[in-house]
Amino acid sequence: MNQSYLPTASASAYRPARRDTLAPSGVLKTAHDALPSWATQRVSTALRTASSHLDKLKSTGEIKSLALKTIRYLFTITNGLIVLWICTLWWGERSVFQESMESCDWSAWEKWPAAASPHHVAFIADPQLVDPHTYPGRPWPLSTLTVKFTDQYMRRSFSSIQSHLDPDSVLFLGDLFDGGREWGTSRSTSPEERWRKYNDDFWKEEFHRFVKIYLNTWNSQETHSTNPRGRRLIGSLPGNHDLGFGSGVQLPVRERFQNFFGNGNRVDVIGNHTFVSVDSVSLSAMDQPDPQTGSTGAGQGDGERPNQNIWQEPEDFLNAMKTHRGRAEMDELRFLGTPTKGRLFKHEIGEVSEPVVYREPEPNIVGLPTILLTHVPLHRNPGTPCGPLRERYPPSSEGLEQDDRNALSISGGYQYQNVLTKTISNDIVSKVGPNLIQVYSGDDHDYCEITHREFSGSPREITVKSTSWAMGVRKPGFQLASLWNPIDPATGKPIDSSTPGGTLQNHLCLLPDQLSIFIHYGLILGFTLTVLIVRATILALRSIRSITPDPLLPLSEHREIPTRSRAVSHSSSSSIPNASFIKPGGLASRAANNPRYTPPQSYNDAYYPGLDYAEETEDTSKWKPSSLDRRRRGGDTTFGRARYELLDSVKRITRVALVWYFFLIWRW
Repeated sequence: MNQSYLPTASASAYRPARRDTLAPSGVLKTAHDALPSWATQRVSTALRTASSHLDKLKSTGEIKSLALKTIRYLFTITNGLIVLWICTLWWGERSVFQESMESCDWSAWEKWPAAASPHHVAFIADPQLVDPHTYPGRPWPLSTLTVKFTDQYMRRSFSSIQSHLDPDSVLFLGDLFDGGREWGTSRSTSPEERWRKYNDDFWKEEFHRFVKIYLNTWNSQETHSTNPRGRRLIGSLPGNHDLGFGSGVQLPVRERFQNFFGNGNRVDVIGNHTFVSVDSVSLSAMDQPDPQTGSTGAGQGDGERPNQNIWQEPEDFLNAMKTHRGRAEMDELRFLGTPTKGRLFKHEIGEVSEPVVYREPEPNIVGLPTILLTHVPLHRNPGTPCGPLRERYPPSSEGLEQDDRNALSISGGYQYQNVLTKTISNDIVSKVGPNLIQVYSGDDHDYCEITHREFSGSPREITVKSTSWAMGVRKPGFQLASLWNPIDPATGKPIDSSTPGGTLQNHLCLLPDQLSIFIHYGLILGFTLTVLIVRATILALRSIRSITPDPLLPLSEHREIPTRSRAVSHSSSSSIPNASFIKPGGLASRAANNPRYTPPQSYNDAYYPGLDYAEETEDTSKWKPSSLDRRRRGGDTTFGRARYELLDSVKRITRVALVWYFFLIWRW
């Protein structure tokens, strides 16, 4: 070990003066004083060297030159394209979703009194998770990429809804899966041969996909809801892609769906409104022919009727609607603090078979505004226009009573039907109860809004857009509803019935056009390649023109003879045998190639005194690029050098763009 670096007692004598060490004050001064003397001396030397070097740069003007070089290095075409890609990917993966949510902000369209505290609801329709049933002929890896990008889109959309809009309740309107009806159970299988290899395990994997996209996102978001009931997410309403339609519904498939999502026939009181969900795809089996007998169950008497095991459950639910609604509404009033005779104990001795807890046999319907939820839209006359917000087929003109292009088609096919039949629609509406003000449906994937003047109260129906960009609409969407119905907890009657626009306000919220985002990426990619090709071509032409062709014969190079002060010893210069004797013209003498000839020392010193042969060889090779450098840069041809410049710039941009893209999709 070098002894001069050891901290000894006498080493303090060599400590520099305080003005030389440039020691800082405060905490840094304490740390500086704690260092050993040898370390302090080395730090002081480094600081003085750096200070003198900085003064030299200032005096010689090299700082300005360094700044210019830095600017030239940063402000290049390649770096400009990197910045373009960073901004483009941020726009496509972040900004478009933020802008979409900002345009749907509640305050932008709600029109309630200043003191109102409405209940906010978001309706999600037809996610239809992409699976082998969606695009059966799509090859790998395109099929896998479709699944990944559609799942990512819906997860981002739902996450944006939660973080920006924070609804109190989220209700799904069916078709959660695309091929759910085809995936077999332990007691059933698909009617089609090609889907029979997909069993119950595959359906459960699809269920976990749904949980990851929606339920995990729902649970992970912080809520600011002031609703005393807390937030609600209800996804029990089935669609025809979940169960099938009519007589095609298989009971094991329906039981599996209900075991995981709940009963599709239910009554919920949300925001002082009564929501009635009806499994209309199963109920539609009532007026469909039995696949085996060919007869229908409608209009027949008592006894077993065709398809009864399919439609009996939703029909029993509708027949007992007074009980279901009365219980749900009375439970809500009880929750709000109204004393009722609901669940009370009998303080008497009774038989073992008699229940000790009872309810009123026929609870009264309070009469809250009623909202009907059905996956398949209600029946309407052919050609009934859907309004100006329909994407695929806008209205032909304003004020039309009938517009076939803008309307829902009255048709059906394998396991689907665009609208319910008139019989089923009348059965549902007549039994749901009084005060029906609104109907929400799905299935069509596009927006449609009509008024059912054939029913009492002329309820409006909104067919909600699909939330997936793979369902035939360029701009997916969801429906927002704002509910405000202040009631008297004792009676359930509205306190203020003069609210303009009733107790419900609707707003269509559109999601980003994912296909347009991909097209925009493609245009930026084409622009990037075009710019880089032009750049590479220009650089290649400049480089080729600046290269001097190799001479056929060796040429002399005039250079300054090094002085005696720069010379090295003869022993070092003559370390390479017969290489130190060179004529003044720069050409090697024939004698140099003769091993028997040794030039005199004076002859060598007279022409190149002290010149090292290795140094001279290195210097004379600097006037042209090496062959290895030319090969790395594509050779001496224009095409080769242009190809090298293009690939090099593409790699630089691709590395940054991919890292940035994966960061954006990983964080959200």
